[in-house]
Amino acid sequence: MIEGKNFINGQWRTGDNATPVMSPAQPSERVGSILLSTQDDVNAAVDAAEAASIAWKKFGMVARGNHLFQAAEALEPIVDELAALAAREMGKPVAEARGEALRAVAILRYYAGEGLRSVGDVIPSSNAQSLQYTTRTPLGVVAVVTPWNFPLAIPMWKVAPALVYGNTVVLKPAEWSSLTAIRMMERIGALFPQGVLNLITGLGSITGEALIRHPKIRGISFTGSTTVGAHIAEVATANGVKYQAEMGGKNAVVVTADANLELAVDSTVSGAMRSAGQKCTATSRVIVLSEIHDLFLDRLRERLTKIKQGNPLDTDTYLGPVVSASQYQKVSDYIALGDQEGHLVVGGVHQTREATDGYYIAPTVFDQVQPSARIAQEEIFGPVVSVITANSLEEAISVTNGIRYGLSASIFTQSLHTALQFVEEVEVGLVRVNEETAGVELQAPFGGVKASSSHSREQGRSALEFYTDIKTVSIRP
Repeated sequence: MIEGKNFINGQWRTGDNATPVMSPAQPSERVGSILLSTQDDVNAAVDAAEAASIAWKKFGMVARGNHLFQAAEALEPIVDELAALAAREMGKPVAEARGEALRAVAILRYYAGEGLRSVGDVIPSSNAQSLQYTTRTPLGVVAVVTPWNFPLAIPMWKVAPALVYGNTVVLKPAEWSSLTAIRMMERIGALFPQGVLNLITGLGSITGEALIRHPKIRGISFTGSTTVGAHIAEVATANGVKYQAEMGGKNAVVVTADANLELAVDSTVSGAMRSAGQKCTATSRVIVLSEIHDLFLDRLRERLTKIKQGNPLDTDTYLGPVVSASQYQKVSDYIALGDQEGHLVVGGVHQTREATDGYYIAPTVFDQVQPSARIAQEEIFGPVVSVITANSLEEAISVTNGIRYGLSASIFTQSLHTALQFVEEVEVGLVRVNEETAGVELQAPFGGVKASSSHSREQGRSALEFYTDIKTVSIRP
């Protein structure tokens, strides 16, 4: 059992101000505890990162990449342990959590390879005697603030590029997934020079706020709610700090009359119900062309009755609990609202367990939902789907775009013309054809538009754009 501690300047530090972490599958089960870090803890972590930054920058990218490779080698042997801990701590089914742990290892290896990649360009100069080129310089101390729904992959896809490009890091994980982050740091923290990689835990409103406002922070990378992301943007802008924020989504699947229905239904269920719908890329709306509405709905209902909901530690569990009592109440409230805004097809509050038995929400689908309904406009972050009927592709695209978010969208069709029209006209950062809305490959840019993102991109080579500044150099003999 992991008890509260921070990793600062290469050392583990404990304290008296700790709070217990309880299992969302069994709310009476204590999984461990985390420290509620103070301003002093934040100061110590940032100071350590600043002190280490000059030497870390001078290591060079190849040497920094080698450190990431060592971290991947250290993390891989404990992927099963990490998966089980994530399942106990935040309720993700263990088979799904294991895939995420393996992805964290793959991310480390990918960015280890980035240590060998070019990071600048030679540019022609109007003066034939001058050499003009660009190089990249690290930002300095970067604050990484991560959510609870991907306790392994998201920290790694922020921390790994930050480190290989020469920054030092203070990681603040969400309080509902800090134990997993601590265990990960126990394996890899000591593989880096003191102060290069630090971890502090605590409440976002206190510890996170102190971190993003610290005057020595030169970059902030955040994933979480749109409300918090907007606040971080305001603080960072006022302080002249570079920031990126990946936030909410209300992602749509469009099912056309010529779609492969089996594929569309399976992908909708996976996109909507994996991780109990607690993904920013989760499928939340299904816009079905009227010609196939009834057939699609019948198959979706049938498919949902076959998925297993239960203990996240069971390897055959498909749908675990939501993460917390507050999330359980929020999703339950939206389901109650759905009874007024749509027609209940499957699930509902009456099939949801009492919270004392675990925060389990039944997979829920509402039909006959209007595009303007709250359950079709607001991010629920639970296993709840709104089905909307459209009479044409143009109407389906209009409904897809008619929200404040713009993260991910999918279309199921066998027509190349239809697919290309959707790709061209849909207002999202991630567009899929005959694939679910959730997920993205680690080597590809990730991010959204509108209220889903600060419009930067994460993962792949796009990370270079955020974690470094361009320096233009001109040399004349």
